[in-house]
Amino acid sequence: MSDLDHYTSPLGARYASQAMQRLFSPRTRVGLWRRLWIALAEAERELGVAIPAEAIAEMRRRVDEVNFERAAEYEARFRHDVMAHVHAFGDVAPSARPFIHLGATSAFVADNADLVLLREALRLVEARLGAVLRALRTFAVRGRATPTLAYTHLQPAQLTTVGKRAALWMQAFVADAVEIAHRLETIAFLGCKGATGTQASFLDLMDGDHDKVRRLDQLVAEKVGFARVLPISGQTYPRKLDAQVLGTLAGVAQSAAKLAADLRLLQHLGEVLEPCEPEQIGSSAMAFKRNPMRAERISSLARFAMHLPANAEETAAQQWFERTLDDSANRRLVLPEAFLAVDAILVLAADVASGLEVREAVVRRHVLRELPFLATERCLLLGVAAGGDRQTLHEVIRRHSLAVARAIAEDGAPNDVLDRLAADPAFRAVPIAEVAGRLEPLGFVGRAPEQVDEFLRDVVDPLLTRLPESPPAEVSV
Repeated sequence: MSDLDHYTSPLGARYASQAMQRLFSPRTRVGLWRRLWIALAEAERELGVAIPAEAIAEMRRRVDEVNFERAAEYEARFRHDVMAHVHAFGDVAPSARPFIHLGATSAFVADNADLVLLREALRLVEARLGAVLRALRTFAVRGRATPTLAYTHLQPAQLTTVGKRAALWMQAFVADAVEIAHRLETIAFLGCKGATGTQASFLDLMDGDHDKVRRLDQLVAEKVGFARVLPISGQTYPRKLDAQVLGTLAGVAQSAAKLAADLRLLQHLGEVLEPCEPEQIGSSAMAFKRNPMRAERISSLARFAMHLPANAEETAAQQWFERTLDDSANRRLVLPEAFLAVDAILVLAADVASGLEVREAVVRRHVLRELPFLATERCLLLGVAAGGDRQTLHEVIRRHSLAVARAIAEDGAPNDVLDRLAADPAFRAVPIAEVAGRLEPLGFVGRAPEQVDEFLRDVVDPLLTRLPESPPAEVSV
């Protein structure tokens, strides 16, 4: 069948990067299996097992000669994917055939390879987070002192700045980067644990020498770049790790979904628009439309990614005793798809963040429309300072404000709330005219610009120093 005659995951066909797709490809996975077999044979030889040097050398020469058709034939016969590739590797490295997979069980290659993939995929996600943070940092600096309406309950509340809102988006991604760093720091290699995790086969291979078995674990781990080895396991590494990793990825999706939701609302308001290509079509029918389709795609993919952790959690909970195989088919689906989805989300988020368009005239118009209402809080504070009762003054402001809001909505009347307060006896001692004469938006943003500066200086910039300048185009393992 051609590619048009069978189902292909949209994450691979439409959304995820080539780098992430290649990382979870069959060629990468089987390549890792073979490198793990080589590492095992090398370590066993170093510890005294009689494996000829030429056998290992031949494995190294033939490591990338993978005949997937031949492996498929073996799997059809054996109904076992790992043993199929043991035989396929032995076909091209015949001198090594007697020693490939010596002492190991399938989890040695399958699980250790998965741990390498999780590590490298997390590194790629971390790099993509860096790209998003750098794009948002530029946007935050540009808008650090641009007043804009802040909303609570989706109703105009006070003023903030465009940059401060961007800093809030960044804060969530910073938390994700910290969590990913923790996962990378603590991820441990399964090592050589055997059929039920007791290392019995390796103890036999080492003639009962416990020190050599411990050293074997560490040697193989070092050969594939792991500093830590699980001290104890069943046949597989604990599936709780998968649940933790998927929880971390779901956290990234949450942050991106929040960003996307805010941008969709801002585009509805006409204040901030996502990038739009010169010939981009918003609607096949309504040619005038400019839709926030990238933000909507982030929302859609994030919804998918955020619902995957429960799957991994149940898999972890259902592993009976030292292991069962009901995790296998499930993990083949869930782990790659989670990373592909989050990869696609972050590629989109970086693209959107780097091309956001702020329509400052619209932003200012919305600010000025609400500014008299926002100034009433200042009137309240002045009224209390002049000896008034805070609760009584609050009720006066509430009553006048609701009346003005109704008049604006129903009659198109001007916002004269400050004039009404000036005429109210409760505010006789308050210089309302002075407040009305100083309705400059920047005077109502509090410390928002300074908060942006401090957040970038103290939190974001130190984090960015340890993240790659840009995500790699390729990931090699």
